[in-house]
Amino acid sequence: MGRTLLDINNELESSEVAALCFLCSDVVSRKHLEEIRQAKELFSRLSEKGLLENNTFLKELLRTIHREDLIIRLEAGSGNLEETDARRVLSNFRIMLYKIYDDMTVDGLASMKLLLKSKLGNRHLDHCKVRTHPHTFKYVTLLHEAVQKPDQQLAIILENYTQSTGSTSIYQNMYSDNYKLTHNPRGWCVVFNNEIFTGTHLKDRKGTQKDADALNAVFTRLGFQVKIHNNCTAEQMKKKINDLGRINFTSDDALVVFVLSHGEKECVFGTDGERVLLKELTDPFTSKRASTLTGKPKLFFIQACQGDGYQKGYRPCSREDENRKKEAWQADDSSPDETVPELADFLIGMATVEECKSFRNTLTGSIYIQELCKQLKIAEMDDILTVLTRVNREISKGEYSTHKPMPEPKYTLTKKLVLKYI
Repeated sequence: MGRTLLDINNELESSEVAALCFLCSDVVSRKHLEEIRQAKELFSRLSEKGLLENNTFLKELLRTIHREDLIIRLEAGSGNLEETDARRVLSNFRIMLYKIYDDMTVDGLASMKLLLKSKLGNRHLDHCKVRTHPHTFKYVTLLHEAVQKPDQQLAIILENYTQSTGSTSIYQNMYSDNYKLTHNPRGWCVVFNNEIFTGTHLKDRKGTQKDADALNAVFTRLGFQVKIHNNCTAEQMKKKINDLGRINFTSDDALVVFVLSHGEKECVFGTDGERVLLKELTDPFTSKRASTLTGKPKLFFIQACQGDGYQKGYRPCSREDENRKKEAWQADDSSPDETVPELADFLIGMATVEECKSFRNTLTGSIYIQELCKQLKIAEMDDILTVLTRVNREISKGEYSTHKPMPEPKYTLTKKLVLKYI
């Protein structure tokens, strides 16, 4: 951690650290936030998520808690790093709640508690105190009604927020843009793990078992039933996919399918060297054919090449790079083009962009699957597209057999999907 961040850590009081944790509760899990006692611990969590790569996010946090003096110190210590136009991460909802917490008077809180007493009861209200922690206001569906009488200025803050978001219910606005994940198990995670290609021109895919093991561990923790099909021919893959499409998904929240195999444009290979079109993998799960999956996320991840081309990076070569070239990297020969159906709620995560190869280490597994599993483990409150963006960034930093693959997600998701450990 940089000297400037350590200095900022030393300047923040415990109440300010608590406020920062509240503001970050949409990007860091509550479990981890409860363990944080100093700002430097929060900074480490944010750094893991790539939120401290420039000053934008941290400056917004400090500005919200009225520590403009620390923003000046941050800019001086970082040489005025240019802010980017990256997606705003700090939640407007959290900022709104913090403003109410920050402006609430003792008399105002007493009046609000009196109004809420019949709805929340004494047990919850006894914990509500001014200047303790903004989690005081987690019962947000009742908040607007409660503040109108004791403090019209706070009511205006709430009204401005709801008007800017177009929401008639603050609580609804907070959660309605996420896919619901309420069942346990969440649904099926099906993995086609093709390693041995007998009697074909295709090489065996050494190292793929590491990918299957990693997926099994991560998606079990995420609450999915994991089913792994090893070494399937093309016809076996098609049959298993069609059988899966015919089951009742009423008690499932989502479907996840992984294909670990060789491939080429618009298809993957069975172990017999025959082709399975990507369209054949996704079509059984459209709303027309699998009605109990309508409105639910359907995720397909393809660890296979999309062509014979290579991508190269352009940067100075170091000794570390030379050592990396000696690692045992192989290509999962070829795979697909634009295959996302023109229907909602699909995501297809490709190991590489079209026309190019993807790479797998014969000892440790493929870079795409391994990085995806790593990022899912630390995702906490991040949605799947944020996770996949981070996967892209981390893979783009590396170089494999002198080449630089770049994964590519394609999606028609209509809401945010947050996968969390249960």
